Amino acid sequence: MSSPEEAKINRKKRQIGEAYAYLSPTLLLMMILLVIPITMVIGYSFFDNVIIQKNPTFVGIANYVKVLGDKNFWKAIEHTLFFVIVSIIAHMVIGMVFALVLNTRYLNNLTKGIFRVLFALPWMFTASVIAILWRMILDPNGALNYYLALLHITDKQVLFLASRDIALRSVTLINIWSGYPFYMISILAGLQGISSDLYEAAAIDGSGPVKTFFYIIIPSLKPILISLIMLDFVWTLQQFALIWMTTGGGPVNATETVSTYIYKYAFTKYEYSLASTGAVILLIACTIVGIFYVRHQVAEE
Repeated sequence: MSSPEEAKINRKKRQIGEAYAYLSPTLLLMMILLVIPITMVIGYSFFDNVIIQKNPTFVGIANYVKVLGDKNFWKAIEHTLFFVIVSIIAHMVIGMVFALVLNTRYLNNLTKGIFRVLFALPWMFTASVIAILWRMILDPNGALNYYLALLHITDKQVLFLASRDIALRSVTLINIWSGYPFYMISILAGLQGISSDLYEAAAIDGSGPVKTFFYIIIPSLKPILISLIMLDFVWTLQQFALIWMTTGGGPVNATETVSTYIYKYAFTKYEYSLASTGAVILLIACTIVGIFYVRHQVAEE
């Protein structure tokens, strides 16, 4: 007959075993769809002629040297940083403004409900729908050029997605439009969680809207804002579908980002080793941001 301590230990082991049994389908799925592909891609980056040949050649870090020495790769990084940084800043500003509008007491519930639907509408569309919609709007014969001519702002057609000078800005604008609702909804939830006592105390102290914003709203929303920025950085860094379906990285690589750079090497040039190398570099960047995000979440808890 086992002692009470042994029975307690056995019960604890059984509980742990049951927990892992419940987690096993998810863990198996993650292993198949996440761990194994990532491991294979990392392995491919150290070989040449992978997938195409049965016996690829081990080249060590030669692929990394080649990719990091490619001026097109650094140009893609430059475009990616512009795309990501401008998108994040615009998402933050627009999301904050719309969230403050929806949280104001000067609008009735019906008006707020209508605005919520309208402001959140871009978040409901898929990347393909957004790309098709904006290609129609920004087409030389599209709606935007029509109104520019109607208002006598310009007397010639503007090639928003076909001009090397403004194509990247146009794609960034599309991404801003499609991404700000995530910030708006998250910030609005944070605003509604701020105690009214803080606003009342600020009013008693004579704080105006500006001081209330910077000394009450921003500090209260700080954990949410940091999380939003980190998540948006990773998501925007990996943005591919929107760029590929609007410009394809063109014209003449004017909107080439790291994601389209990797895709072209893999499925246009069939240089799977170099594509894997670029993917690993992108993975490292996302992992670094992910580590900061997890550390921030743990610190908040």
